[in-house]
Amino acid sequence: MIPYRIFSRLVVAMIVTAPIGTTAAAQTIAITGGKVYPVSGPPIENGTVIITNGKITAVGVNVPIPAGAQRIDAAGKIVTPGFVNSSTQLGVQEVSAVNDTRDMSARGRDNIAAAFTVWEGLNPNSVMLAPARMEGITSFVVIPTGGLVAGQAALADVVPGTTTDMIIRAPVAMVAEVGDPLSVGLSSRGEIIVKLRELLEDTKFFRTHRDAFDRAQSRPFAASRLDLQAMIPVIEGRLPLLITVDRASDIDAAMRIAHDYNVKLIIGGGAEAWMMADKLAAARIPVLTGAMNNIPAGFAALGQRQENGGLLRKAGGQVALIGNAGGGDEEAFNVRNLKQEAGNAVSYGMTWDDALRAVTLAPAEFFGAADRIGSLQPGREGNVVVWSGDPFEFTTRVEHVFVRGREYKEKTRQDLLIERYRNLPGTHNAPLPALFDCRRRTRPIRVSAYCTWRPRVMQSPQPEKKAAFSTNAAR
Repeated sequence: MIPYRIFSRLVVAMIVTAPIGTTAAAQTIAITGGKVYPVSGPPIENGTVIITNGKITAVGVNVPIPAGAQRIDAAGKIVTPGFVNSSTQLGVQEVSAVNDTRDMSARGRDNIAAAFTVWEGLNPNSVMLAPARMEGITSFVVIPTGGLVAGQAALADVVPGTTTDMIIRAPVAMVAEVGDPLSVGLSSRGEIIVKLRELLEDTKFFRTHRDAFDRAQSRPFAASRLDLQAMIPVIEGRLPLLITVDRASDIDAAMRIAHDYNVKLIIGGGAEAWMMADKLAAARIPVLTGAMNNIPAGFAALGQRQENGGLLRKAGGQVALIGNAGGGDEEAFNVRNLKQEAGNAVSYGMTWDDALRAVTLAPAEFFGAADRIGSLQPGREGNVVVWSGDPFEFTTRVEHVFVRGREYKEKTRQDLLIERYRNLPGTHNAPLPALFDCRRRTRPIRVSAYCTWRPRVMQSPQPEKKAAFSTNAAR
């Protein structure tokens, strides 16, 4: 076992040495000849996307290309907006076992930390950012975790620099967790709802009696002054309340709270949201969910199924897909798997167009940034991805990724590790044969390649020949 002190130093070395290489940003970029999916409109065959000074300036057919523009030939390829992962701890968690790399939670009074702004701990040098970007993720919503009210979330671009450089909009939501009573120091679900209602009532009272509070002439409150101030935009409908919850009955309770206090609600996780699909659609409440998991993480998610997003959309609901929606210690790293999440959603009933919208324009709309990201339109940020084929096919790869008009081609830490260990020195460390034999199927399916297990054929090392023992030599 590696001693903790040495392990911590290794983690620091990983973070400090993370590559941040990019190609030089051209003033004008022309992506030509591809099938362009603006998301805000119908697809464009043989389309062109022009990016100038980091912004999209033109999208269409037969678009004049400015002189001196850097040309990207996208013939036979697909061009989409950069993907948006709408709920993650990317950038505020590196290694789950090392507390120094975990900045996604705060100690609030009575499990209420509404004033906590998680993006203040965002690490622009996180080694998790490059793998996400190289899989087409150009923006993400970083959310806090822990407690009844965990704090405020922010929307950021996957760009190097400072936290200020990364942030698109903050805050974009207040985050609460109502699914597990024990995690918030309470005894039952009903007590969670009572506590949340008390907080909203106190916020309303505090807003109209702030002078009395400052003179210490008001009644006690369930939260601190800073937390109550942070909750005011929520009760005024200016800031959405993102409640992470799975059980259908808990979703119903959250909807009642939203109705009673005129709160703009977003459901996060929502394993059993499909049971409430009609009601969620009628109330126009967005759901952030996934399609990779059908094994319940607990008793609150016994009804979890991979058709969740498709059933919500079929009912007319609003859906955004989350990479690694099942969570877990590897959550921040597996944000990169958003395209697989969308591909699975299509396999389980969601239309292809709905899946594309669920990872681009839908989250941008939910978090108030549709005027900047999520679609290919003039005036939007130059967050563009060129794919080798259908982005939701398993074998498709990213060929070009632009964030704010700059193309990124840096090697991730995973790439560096592959190169380092591809050919190990030594007699018996020749490159191993492939573990899988992948061939194209003749029948079209969502995952267009299938793999059959092929066991490794390892040659046992020959024993070394030892000289025969000689009694004369021994003497």
